[in-house]
Amino acid sequence: MKRILLFILLISSIATAQVKVTFKVTIPASTPIPETVYLAGSMNGWTAAAKDWQLAAASAGVYQLNVSIPAGAYEYKFTRGDWNKVECSATDAPIANRTLHVLHDTIVMLNIAEWQDKHPIEKKHTASANVHIISEKFDIPQLGRQRRVWIYLPSGYAYGKAKYPVIYMQDGQNLFDELTAGYGQEWGVDEFMDSLKNGQQAIIVGIDHGGNYRISEYDPYDSQYGKGQGDDYSRFLVETLKPYIDSHYQTLPDAKHTTVAGSSMGGLISMYAALKYPRVFGNAGIFSPSFWIGSQIYDYAKANANSGTRYYFVCGDQESEKEVADMQKMVDILKFKGSPEKNIPVTIIKGAKHNEVQWHGDFPAFYDWLMKIK
Repeated sequence: MKRILLFILLISSIATAQVKVTFKVTIPASTPIPETVYLAGSMNGWTAAAKDWQLAAASAGVYQLNVSIPAGAYEYKFTRGDWNKVECSATDAPIANRTLHVLHDTIVMLNIAEWQDKHPIEKKHTASANVHIISEKFDIPQLGRQRRVWIYLPSGYAYGKAKYPVIYMQDGQNLFDELTAGYGQEWGVDEFMDSLKNGQQAIIVGIDHGGNYRISEYDPYDSQYGKGQGDDYSRFLVETLKPYIDSHYQTLPDAKHTTVAGSSMGGLISMYAALKYPRVFGNAGIFSPSFWIGSQIYDYAKANANSGTRYYFVCGDQESEKEVADMQKMVDILKFKGSPEKNIPVTIIKGAKHNEVQWHGDFPAFYDWLMKIK
């Protein structure tokens, strides 16, 4: 037994150990000089211009970044501060996420072939006629900011008096339109909704993320990435946005018919909002949640979980070494708090990574489950 305990402690210490990683990156000749280059990935919430992840010029054509991160597996790309300025292939095509699996101090040497904005791929508007912009500058008084807010209205909405369930989704720019999608692909929520029959549809509200504010707004807790503003953001959803939507559109405003959903950091804040406001959000779509950055969410769930709230959990098995375990830990807490199995289904997508491609594919199954409201 003693040997088993020592082995467990050893494995645990390896999993949580901090390792030093040095990235030495050769940039393409097309890079404007001087220029800022950033690493954006699963280790920092996919923030395109995180200050602590800015590379420094080391020599002619070479940039360097020194970081300490927990041992484990990661995905990442390089940007010049914006997802429209992300790296791409030498033929200007999008590239797959880079992968990194580290167990000890490591030097990573690599080349960036080209930047997307230097030879941009022609993108076009793909949002369906049922997608509208409520406002380009919707006030968020809780944060003193403004944000674009989208809405999908079901086919035939304008010709009847039917009322609809509402889903509030994070990262609105990635949901409907290829032109605004920042990470390579839109979710295609509108095309899926358009394919449904009358009586199966819902209103979808998409709130754009705040760019460099994304991590702080989607994190209820302070972290190494800054002061968490997620509590203020979730109050915006409940105190400002939902009342506006309910007063201007034909909604079913009760918690049973109101859902909050998001992926990655958006999954974290959606989980928090559903835990804090069970009388507002009766359902939540938790896609590949970044619980690692706000691990206090587990204790919050232990104290506040409502067994009546429905949660749909989904992630890929190729996201990171801890993604599946982190998600299952939350499910186990909800089970302990009395949530029935039907209210907390878990889907693990074999071979899927942490990206819009996965979430595009996950949405139909989530929606099918969601609409089976009892």
